[in-house]
Amino acid sequence: MSAATPAIHLVDDDADFRDALTWLFDSRGHQVQAWDSGEAFLATAREQADRWSPAVVLLDIRMEPISGLATFEVLRELSCPWPVLFLTGHGDVGMAVAAVKKGAWDFLEKPFQDNELVDRVEAALLTVQSEETQLAQRLRQALASLSAREREVLDELLQGHYNKNIADHLGITPRTVEFHRANIFEKMGVGSAVELAHHMGRFHLT
Repeated sequence: MSAATPAIHLVDDDADFRDALTWLFDSRGHQVQAWDSGEAFLATAREQADRWSPAVVLLDIRMEPISGLATFEVLRELSCPWPVLFLTGHGDVGMAVAAVKKGAWDFLEKPFQDNELVDRVEAALLTVQSEETQLAQRLRQALASLSAREREVLDELLQGHYNKNIADHLGITPRTVEFHRANIFEKMGVGSAVELAHHMGRFHLT
């Protein structure tokens, strides 16, 4: 797969716990990014909105000042596709079950066995990788379905040119450019030239 290797975002306000899990996943060959608060993590998540790189989230359910549940709600509002696995204490199982019903991937009660945690996370990673592979395949098929003129317009869009410039370069009317642009967006399943460029770069499409 040409897309980036999925990352594990670990969000927990306990420094020792973060260090231990970071070491655990590093030792199993996984890329980990650790965050000491929901606020810090969400700042990065917001930057990726609409151009999500593949990832899985390990989220402590009890944190201050923003709890894991509140962090999860913001991810939902952002339409974040990342699977979220909650790490809970015994008294928080009910909340974790409710979160799963709202779309969280799973939860695991502390203390847990390292192998069990790794197995759960790797199952989520497989789902992410499968979705990434399917998206890449769909985009390649859509790219192959473009007409010769649509490919010319696509190349111009990826260079950041506006409709009028594209029309001048290709010797067609701006209205015709708009027509081809709309067809390209529909076939590729994107809503903007920025999203299109992101997908093209992310999957190394040419």
